[in-house]
Amino acid sequence: MSPLGYLLGIEGAALLRGFREGSADREFVEARIAEIRALLDTPALAHAEGVRATPGTISAADVYQSWAPHYDAPGNQMIDIEQPVVRRMLDGLPVGTALDAACGTGRHTSYLHELGHHVTGVDASPDMLAQARKRLPDVDFHEADLHRLPLPDNAVDTVVCALALTHVPDLAPVLAEFARVLRPGGNLVISDAHLLVSYLRPTLARRPGPDGSPSLLAEYHRPLSAYLTAALPLGFQVRHCEEPHRPRHSLDPDTAPDPLPAHVSWDLLHWCPEASAAALDDSPIAVIWHFQLDATRKG
Repeated sequence: MSPLGYLLGIEGAALLRGFREGSADREFVEARIAEIRALLDTPALAHAEGVRATPGTISAADVYQSWAPHYDAPGNQMIDIEQPVVRRMLDGLPVGTALDAACGTGRHTSYLHELGHHVTGVDASPDMLAQARKRLPDVDFHEADLHRLPLPDNAVDTVVCALALTHVPDLAPVLAEFARVLRPGGNLVISDAHLLVSYLRPTLARRPGPDGSPSLLAEYHRPLSAYLTAALPLGFQVRHCEEPHRPRHSLDPDTAPDPLPAHVSWDLLHWCPEASAAALDDSPIAVIWHFQLDATRKG
């Protein structure tokens, strides 16, 4: 994982997007080429070894253990963009019995509870569940895996699963479990990181792994067709889909470049602010689905 390689990738993404969208005029293209030459000639980048990390040597439980105390802190861009869309979808659903699957700290559990649903929360991380129980002491929370939900068949009217399926290698068995616990005609709301995020903001290397060296959490980023391939054979019907975009931002070109990463920070965008804005601004950051289970499929 090379800082120089990452920055050159951002420059290339900016150029390709500019060509595609018609915004890459001569001045922009020449600026990108000049900046690429400057990056290549920067000794700190040219001689940086980067980070050598091993995929799959750290678990989601390990990562969420460190995230839990500050997961809901302001500034989590993914949550800031995803949450209003999910809540808007939930606002249109009938009040009933709901499951927040992979509930984390209970942010969507809390909203479902406020809407009047009888809610159960399930998560595999005890540390995230501890935060959820502090927030909602009167709600039932269970430590369990998405593949084995602790609910009987036809138990709930609504299932929410937010920003968690990126940790699941195969969607089909998890969606089948959602279909099992949903009543006929029940609703499923899913949010997930968009496939493009994995290209523009690579997975962070984390330290330490079991052997003390940098590790990569295994993540699974999918095209939109993958959700349909898993959901439609189970009797789910698409009611709505949104791909909210990253907001436009501006990086001050006079801001000092970020330090080269030792093992966790790949946010090097101040090295090339104009290219970063061109590559990332207004690009999809999440995908949010509303499915409904065919009322004639079960029961």
